[in-house]
Amino acid sequence: MTRSGRAPRRATTIRWRPSKSVLTLSLFTALVIVAVGWYGFHTWRTYHDASDTAAPIAQESLSNVDKAPRIVFRNTAPGASYGHVAVVPLGDPAGPRAVTPVVCDRVDAVDGASSCLRTKRGILTSYEAQLLDRSWRQVRSWPLAGIPNRTRLSRDGELVATTTFVTGHTYAQTGFSTHTEISRADGESYGNIEEFTLSVDGAPIAPVDRNIWGVTFADATTFYATAASATLGKTWLVRGDLEARTLAAVRENAECPSLSPDGARVAYKKDTGSRFWAIAVTDLASGKETTLGESRSVDDQIEWLDDDTVLYGLPRVDEPGVTDVWSIGVKAGAEPTLLIPQAWSPAVVR
Repeated sequence: MTRSGRAPRRATTIRWRPSKSVLTLSLFTALVIVAVGWYGFHTWRTYHDASDTAAPIAQESLSNVDKAPRIVFRNTAPGASYGHVAVVPLGDPAGPRAVTPVVCDRVDAVDGASSCLRTKRGILTSYEAQLLDRSWRQVRSWPLAGIPNRTRLSRDGELVATTTFVTGHTYAQTGFSTHTEISRADGESYGNIEEFTLSVDGAPIAPVDRNIWGVTFADATTFYATAASATLGKTWLVRGDLEARTLAAVRENAECPSLSPDGARVAYKKDTGSRFWAIAVTDLASGKETTLGESRSVDDQIEWLDDDTVLYGLPRVDEPGVTDVWSIGVKAGAEPTLLIPQAWSPAVVR
C-alpha cells in the first residue's frame, strides 16, 4: 500500500508488434545478406578451385629479363603469385615470366622506376602508392584517397600520376568521384589536378562539376588526361600544363588517354553508346580519328607496344579475377590478338 492507502498501479507493459511492411523489409534484408554472402563464397570458392587446379606458369629468372626491353604487368594467373608484378621479354611476351615480390592492383614502369598502386587489407582496408627503384625496392610510399585505378610515370620517371575512385568502383556507375594527383619522384606534389583551371571552348567548367582521371605525360610540364562534367554529361581529352595549372579541352568523348612513343598520336577509349567503350586513335596534328576493330568493350587505359600497336586488358568472362592483355594495330581493319595471357596493367619498357 502507498501512504495514501491506495494500491500501487501495475506497470503497463507495451508489446510492440512489427507491422507487415517491417517484417517484409526485414525478410528482404536477410535474403540480400544471404545472397551477397553466397555470391562472395561462390566467387572465393571458384577462385580457389581454379588456383588448386591451375597449371603452373612457366617462370624465368628476373635477372634474365630486367635489363633488356620488356613488358611489366600484373600477373593474374591463379596461384601463389596472383597479383604480383611480373616481367616478360619484349620479344617473347607469351613466354616464361619473371615474378617479382611486389604485389600491385595497378602498375606502370619505365627504365629505372615503377609505380605501384595497392590495397592493404586488414581490419581497416587502406590504399597505398609506392615508387620503386630498378631493383623493386621502395623509394617512397604515400596513402591514396580511394580505390586504386590508374597510374602513369613520365618517361624519365620524374613524374608520377595516380587516380583513385573516392566513390563508386567503375566509370559505368553514375555518381562516381575520382581523385587524381601528380607528384614528383622526390615527393613534391602538384596536388589534385581537379583543382586546376579547366576550360572547354574557352568557357570555364566549375570544379564542383567535374572529375579528372587517366593521365599520360608528354614532357616535364605537359600531360593529357580525361575531364568529365556531370551536369553536361560529357567527357573530353584535355591537355594539361603543370606550371600554369590549367586544363584545356582538345576533343570530346575521349577517356583514359595514352600518348604514342613518337608523341604524334593519342589512343583512348570512347563511349559509342550505353557505356560501350571502343578504342580510338587521334592524330594530334590533323585531328583525324581512327576507331579500331576491337568489338569488345574496353574499360582500360591503353598502352603502346610501339608506334603501330596498342595494348589493353580484358577480363575473362568465365574465370573471375583472370584477365588477359591483348594487342591491336592502329590501322583501320586490324584484328585483336592475345599477347600476354593471364595478365593486366601492361607497361612497355623500351
